[in-house]
Amino acid sequence: MKTLTSILVPIHPEGYRFIAIFAVLDALFFFVSPVLGWIGLVLTLWCAWFFRDPARTTPQREGLVISPADGVVNMITRATLPPELGMGLEERTRVSVFMNVFNCHVNRMPTAGIVKKSLYRTGQFLNADLDKASDANERHSMLVSLSDGSDMVVTQIAGLVARRILNHANEGDSFIAGERFGLIRFGSRLDIYLPEGAEPLVAVGQTAIAGETVIADLASEEPERDVNTQ
Repeated sequence: MKTLTSILVPIHPEGYRFIAIFAVLDALFFFVSPVLGWIGLVLTLWCAWFFRDPARTTPQREGLVISPADGVVNMITRATLPPELGMGLEERTRVSVFMNVFNCHVNRMPTAGIVKKSLYRTGQFLNADLDKASDANERHSMLVSLSDGSDMVVTQIAGLVARRILNHANEGDSFIAGERFGLIRFGSRLDIYLPEGAEPLVAVGQTAIAGETVIADLASEEPERDVNTQ
């Protein structure tokens, strides 16, 4: 029963129509060829798995920054904030979490706060694993104001096969840590620009779980970890 429960997780509403399309095509494939039908069935099951939306237990202590995405921490670097936010050439520590097509793509707010800006920008669809994807690719950036007066930037970045960013966070909306705010379809990346002075508590190559993995602790004095650790 526990194994069955772990498989039959809720599906994000955005996925229902895609699963239906895959299922219809699969039925046609079976009509043409049993081999194609079985391939179509595997793809249909993958589509359902891609749009899964499992429950997560998010630590709520003030100061914790939680991963907004499932995936691998593929970059930790200093970078300027997205220019559409109008914050000049200020640099912050940026933690990037890359999501492949097998990761859960539901995005969650990394910390409690109020969305001050929520802006979409068109762009290219380069491989989201590349550093230049932060500047070149289609993206949706949010400036989130925290209770201590600092702020954080969270950016959804479309990838090579991703073709739509969903973001339902409006300016003025309040969120708690771990609350869902959007989704990106089929491979992408999340960038978290930490408040100045915050040190990441993850390392490059580390697997992150949305709503659970602690990216940083704004109240901690623990030194920065070696970002080159694999």
